[in-house]
Amino acid sequence: MTSLLEGTPDKRMAVVTGRAYPELADQVAACLGTKVLETTAYDFANGEMYVRFTEPVRGADVFVLQCHSGKINKWIMEQLIMIDALKRASARTITVVAPFMGYSRQDKKHQGREPITARLVYDLFRTAGADRIMTVDLHASQEQGFFNAPVDHLTATPVLIDYVRNHLPLENTTIVSPDAGRIKVSERWAAKLGNLPLAFIHKTRDITRPNHAVAHGIIGDVVDRDCVVVDDMIDTAGTICEAVHALRGAGARSVTLVATHGLLSGPAVERLSQCGAREIVLMDTVPVPEEKRLPNMTVLSVAPLLAAGIRSVFEEGSVQTLLEGLPEDMRPRNIYA
Repeated sequence: MTSLLEGTPDKRMAVVTGRAYPELADQVAACLGTKVLETTAYDFANGEMYVRFTEPVRGADVFVLQCHSGKINKWIMEQLIMIDALKRASARTITVVAPFMGYSRQDKKHQGREPITARLVYDLFRTAGADRIMTVDLHASQEQGFFNAPVDHLTATPVLIDYVRNHLPLENTTIVSPDAGRIKVSERWAAKLGNLPLAFIHKTRDITRPNHAVAHGIIGDVVDRDCVVVDDMIDTAGTICEAVHALRGAGARSVTLVATHGLLSGPAVERLSQCGAREIVLMDTVPVPEEKRLPNMTVLSVAPLLAAGIRSVFEEGSVQTLLEGLPEDMRPRNIYA
């Protein structure tokens, strides 16, 4: 098996990865029928990084996969160095594949003298030599306008909806938006699952304190209902666990948490273990190590979705079709990470 896939006419594709989550890249490559191109990467004693690709990439369409998690600044810098190396090695196109886009929460100014760091990260990728970006479930869809080139904004919604549809009883289910900003996403969930009832939690966020929000009330009927809370990420889990407490306090029969990005920082695992959620469903857009997995936690693989997106871009097909679900040949893949 070669690391370079032959395309038509006379196109070649390569998948390369940084060191943040190489297991995911291996799974993506397997879905594509190839393997990850071998890379030499190491740190100098002072923290500087070195990257070199061991095979020629001249004229190839290269997809650079890196998960922005854990040592997020280090892994973004490593991805930038990889892009620069590919540009100097005459790759035909370079696509950043960031399943979770680092700094995506900092997409606007709330107060004076604040940065818009999400825009800065996109600018860095463009300056380094990236031709396009592929990511999953951005914190705010309008961030696609920060990059002056194509952005393939994939969504894990079809994968998560399929899981919920096949594993949860829906006859007594209400879809819950954790805040006003996620109402449109929750509406799509409710429609896809058969026009289920919708509720949302009214909460306020203290912009001077990170990861802190207060729930003030629930709009919608949740009494004696099985509630499914849909969010884009779980970081320290403070706000999502408060949502669980609010729903249970309002009379909900059970609460299931569904999120694309399971960052699970700091006290997240302890909070989730004590919040009383029936099940916690996540994607592996960032690594979720065994020590952070709870008995009621399900982690689904994002590899088939990324592979389908990469294949569509390489074959110059439509990524839009992935909004309705995975292609038939990707669906039989193992859904669990």
